[in-house]
Amino acid sequence: MNKKLLKLVTTALFMALCCASTFIHIPSPASQGYLNMGDCLVLLSGWLLGPVYGFVAAGVGSAISDVVLGYAIYAPATFIIKGLMALTAFSIIRIFSKNGKEVKILPRILSAVTAEIIMVVGYYLYDSLITRNFVSSLAGVAGNTIQALFAIVSSVIIIEIFKKSKFNTNFR
Repeated sequence: MNKKLLKLVTTALFMALCCASTFIHIPSPASQGYLNMGDCLVLLSGWLLGPVYGFVAAGVGSAISDVVLGYAIYAPATFIIKGLMALTAFSIIRIFSKNGKEVKILPRILSAVTAEIIMVVGYYLYDSLITRNFVSSLAGVAGNTIQALFAIVSSVIIIEIFKKSKFNTNFR
C-alpha cells in the first residue's frame, strides 16, 4: 500500500477515534462529572502519527466532538490545545527515541504528563478569557486534572499493549 495513503487513512481513523471516544462517558465521582477516552486518543495520535498528522487528527477530531456535543464555543481552543498536546507528546518521545531505540515507559509518562499540563493550563486560560475571571475559571482545573490523570494511565497502558502485541505502530 502507498505509504502516503496509509498515513492519510490512519489520520482520518484517529480523527474519528478522537471525536468518538469523547462521547463514551465514564462516571467519575472524583471529578463530579465524567471521564472519557478522548485525551488518550490525542496522546496516541501524537505518538503514532507524528507531529503534523497527529496534530491534525487530535485537533480536528476533538474540535468536531465539541461542536457535536454542544460546546462549539470551545472548538477553536480545543483544536489548538489538543493539537499541541499531540505535537508535544510526539516531540518529547522523539527526544528519547534517537537512533530507532525503543522508548521506555518513563519517557512515555513524561511525554503524556507534559501534554496533559498543556490541556489543563490551556482550558484554564481559555475559560478565563471567556469569563474574564481568572478565579472562577479555577473551578475547571480539578476536573481537567482528573481527566488528565486518566488519559496518562490509559494511553501508557494501551501503547504498552500495542508494543507487546507487535502491533505495527510505524505510521510515520
